[in-house]
Amino acid sequence: MAEKEIILQIKDLSKQYRLGVVGTGTISHDLNRWWHKIRGKEDPYLKIGEKNARTTVGNSKYVWALKEVSFNVEKGEVLGIIGKNGAGKSTLLKLLSKVTTPTTGTIRSRGRIASLLEVGTGFHPELTGKENIFLNGAILGMTKAEIKTKFDEIVEFAGVQRYVNTPVKRYSSGMKVRLAFAVAAHLEPEILVVDEVLAVGDAEFQKKAIGKMQDIAKGEGRTVLFVSHDMTNIQNLCTKSILLENGMMVMHGETEEVIKRYLQGSEETYVKSLKAHENRKKGRQEIMQKVTIGDGSSKVISGQDLKINVELNLTSLEEFSIGYLFKNEKGQVLMASNTMQYGTKLYPKSGKNAIAIVIKNLPLAPASYSLSLFVGNGKFDIDIIEDAITFPVFWEHEHILPPAKKWGSTFGITLWEY
Repeated sequence: MAEKEIILQIKDLSKQYRLGVVGTGTISHDLNRWWHKIRGKEDPYLKIGEKNARTTVGNSKYVWALKEVSFNVEKGEVLGIIGKNGAGKSTLLKLLSKVTTPTTGTIRSRGRIASLLEVGTGFHPELTGKENIFLNGAILGMTKAEIKTKFDEIVEFAGVQRYVNTPVKRYSSGMKVRLAFAVAAHLEPEILVVDEVLAVGDAEFQKKAIGKMQDIAKGEGRTVLFVSHDMTNIQNLCTKSILLENGMMVMHGETEEVIKRYLQGSEETYVKSLKAHENRKKGRQEIMQKVTIGDGSSKVISGQDLKINVELNLTSLEEFSIGYLFKNEKGQVLMASNTMQYGTKLYPKSGKNAIAIVIKNLPLAPASYSLSLFVGNGKFDIDIIEDAITFPVFWEHEHILPPAKKWGSTFGITLWEY
């Protein structure tokens, strides 16, 4: 069997930033670097700096947004790049796209790289859509004749026929994304780099874009690097993936295994205290005390029943209601319910109360989700905690299963000591 061609080689790639400044820092820092360089010595600032852990307070002014990342990408491969916000995904793509230069390490590629990192990247707002197509094509090294042959196809794919002679500054963010992706995908770069920017487009366009990326890789033999928080898209599109954490690559391999590793690290526990929760709406009573997902330690499986226990302090209430809301990693609301919509009235028992919310045949695909909780007094909400707890959902079998048709919520109240 013939060995596959390596089209992109990343070796010991690192990017260091000095917090609070633009660029490398002060003139004295640059002179110090230059003085060490002409004497054949190592950059003194490579020895300092902390890992990119955005939730912790560090002692150094230097931070490694990316640290010693190495991997190869084969021709025709679709590589997924996943990780939490601040993991270094966008920094990696900017280095690959030559938007910024690496502090250390090398990038070797064969062929042109086209990037779609932000809405309207590479567009001149005063130029029309047509003019920007030719401008972007020229930047990618295409001749005017080559761009002309693709022009109609680009405009049709983007769906901007009516506005192609309108300045781009008049476009909505969704129109800019459609046109930018269409240009990057149709002007035949050997490597296409796509960030989460596709999330700006509508569902129909996202489906078209995913299909186009599959065609680029499978049908045309070109290479795609794809960053997304949507694990379903990563699973369906990418042959291999890498996982970044705090600027370092912790895994590179088959997409399914990388996703499992990512989801396992989404939440250390399935139990969380709600006392003095940072996301409790100000001025609300502290009714909710603690939330437990399932039994507190077992994985949540897509398609199986999910039980959520919430401990409550109901001493001031004669009647109450409770509700929940699930969001994905983009903050989009996926499903919600409450006892009031079922006409169910709940009455506190003596002592300390806990309520169990049971969701039959959980209809959530494998990914990370946040759960928001609401308690009312029968008339309006008196305790609200947005994103009370975050937890991952897994699949039990090799492939993602569609949710069962019969799903919904039942509410039961129990009492125990805690």
